[in-house]
Amino acid sequence: MTPYYEDGAVTIYHGDCREMVWSLQFDALVTDPPYGLGDRWTGGTWGAAAMYDDARQWDVRPDNELVRGMVSQARESIVWGGNYFEMPPSRCWLAWFKIPSMATMADMELAWTSFDRPAKSITESRNPDGTREHPTQKPLRVMRWCIEMLDDLSVVVLDPFAGSGTTLRAAKDCGRKAIGIELSERYCEIAARRCAQEVLAL
Repeated sequence: MTPYYEDGAVTIYHGDCREMVWSLQFDALVTDPPYGLGDRWTGGTWGAAAMYDDARQWDVRPDNELVRGMVSQARESIVWGGNYFEMPPSRCWLAWFKIPSMATMADMELAWTSFDRPAKSITESRNPDGTREHPTQKPLRVMRWCIEMLDDLSVVVLDPFAGSGTTLRAAKDCGRKAIGIELSERYCEIAARRCAQEVLAL
């Protein structure tokens, strides 16, 4: 496979993770797959923004077997939206509490993990990093928090639903190597641009 983007820390592939993931070598799965909620999004005029034009096409929940198969290949896993999948029992769920509260949007999101440790939470603004470039873009601080939970500094992190590259950017900022797969070339370009920027101070 030919990378769409590659530097010393990050490799991005443009393609379908269902076909590509099985040939990659990685240690940790840290991802935010589509939850399949595109048809349920409600709210005000925000949904009319151009960024949301194709959201209902790609926001289709992957098969449980795909997600669980990727988890089985990793030593450690963090799967945002894990509550939408049939995952094994977990002692350590992660919660992102969103501020401010909004009547038509979720106040929190959950991540399933493979960790045998107490559940944890983080409180962060819905949009602390400036203008979002992906409809479901996670805050960089939230994904750094996830990456920092991984036990081994030498792990290679995989995000098979890379989107705008927040997981990859967070891994690079934390001194980890990361691989991303993204189906949309538009988002591959955004992720590549973000990852090419200078490493940010933590």
